[in-house]
Amino acid sequence: MKKSDLQCYYDDVVRKKLCEKYGYGNVHVVPKLEKISINSAIGADAEKSVAEEVVKEIAMLAGQKPIVVRARKSISNFKLRAGMPNGVKVTLRGSLMYHFFCRLVKVALPMIRDFRGLAPRFDGRGNYTLGIRDHSIFPEISIDRERRAIGMDITFVTTAETDGEGRDLLELMGMPFVKRQSAAVPCAA
Repeated sequence: MKKSDLQCYYDDVVRKKLCEKYGYGNVHVVPKLEKISINSAIGADAEKSVAEEVVKEIAMLAGQKPIVVRARKSISNFKLRAGMPNGVKVTLRGSLMYHFFCRLVKVALPMIRDFRGLAPRFDGRGNYTLGIRDHSIFPEISIDRERRAIGMDITFVTTAETDGEGRDLLELMGMPFVKRQSAAVPCAA
């Protein structure tokens, strides 16, 4: 399978910069993007047609068909019965992962109104999760007809050991994080 431009950029540029910064002795130790997981909740009160629509929309964004997650047990307070669909998930690897990452960073995120960057909140192991409230920021989605907004969580799983390594990896690959604040000098009033 042909490598994507972003994958070639990682191999040629990002890996070398991370080796210089952290002093890795072996190129196989350098952190890399392992997978991207996209999760979307459907809701317990949704109809069957809503679940089908969410599957179709996420499949269009991801480039592969997601699986429907069903409830394991009934919860009466949420009007949820065992076996009802309540979510959709898909895991991207390889060229589809790099293609989705590139579309997200270069096209979709800049379409968010008043976008100033992403908050760099990592999980302690170098992985990053991003929440999107409306999927219409992607150019594949036509907003001509009336449809509901589909929110999703996008998780970037890396092989980094620390948050700093994970942030540097994603930043070098083009993730638009809010710029780091240097030590602020208090102004005299």
